[in-house]
Amino acid sequence: MSAPVHTVQAGDRGPLLLCLHGIGSSSAAFAPQLAELSAHARVVAWDAPGYAMSPDPPGPLDLDGYADTAAALIRSHGASAHVLGVSWGGVIALRLAARHPGLVDSLIVADSGPGSGTDPAKADAMRARAEELAGLGPTAFAERRGPRLVSPHAPPALVRHVIDTMATAVRLPGYAYAAASMASADLRGELADLTVPALVLCGDQDRVTGIEASQALAGALHKAAYVIVKDAGHLANQEQPAHFNAWVRAHLDIVTEQPKGPSCL
Repeated sequence: MSAPVHTVQAGDRGPLLLCLHGIGSSSAAFAPQLAELSAHARVVAWDAPGYAMSPDPPGPLDLDGYADTAAALIRSHGASAHVLGVSWGGVIALRLAARHPGLVDSLIVADSGPGSGTDPAKADAMRARAEELAGLGPTAFAERRGPRLVSPHAPPALVRHVIDTMATAVRLPGYAYAAASMASADLRGELADLTVPALVLCGDQDRVTGIEASQALAGALHKAAYVIVKDAGHLANQEQPAHFNAWVRAHLDIVTEQPKGPSCL
């Protein structure tokens, strides 16, 4: 088990909303959600083990290890949580729901898919990222990768924020462990067994995961609503926060008001 992770928190009422960032980011990715959704929920955003202000794990973590760390974080805040995961964070959220179903009230999975292990070429490319980071260093690595995470017409200030967030978040060995966990992930066989309500979102200009992967993800889940976020790339929660947050609020309103049981959607 890794050491406790660093978190940023906002809000003191409502359901717990745990936010899990993408593979090249940190809790800073959820600034728009911390600012707005904290009026409706207790929002907690983590720095994954080995990222940003969280300590390096004592050894490699696989996907189960990240999910178990997230589970421990939920337990430290209460009985259960709604889990919002972006990209790699979405993959962790899905495995978390599979391994610890009693801790996950619902899922919000953004610009994600069932894992890079579904395609050998994608898996190889994901594993190669650690060597790229080692060769370039965090700043040049972020300058190369960051702009592709938003749409071609994203405001320059957002592009700069994405780059700076990545440059300060990623380091070895944490990034290498994360890339390896993503490269080996193939969740297709377990998605249909997830029974919690899910909201799946994807930017219409996502050039990383892409609409097809998120559509397939939504179609495989037992109870899912699917939303395309217009004028957004891979980081829809940052590029179109007003629309993204409105969908998340609506999802939380629906799932928190529904009685639990077989009659629920």
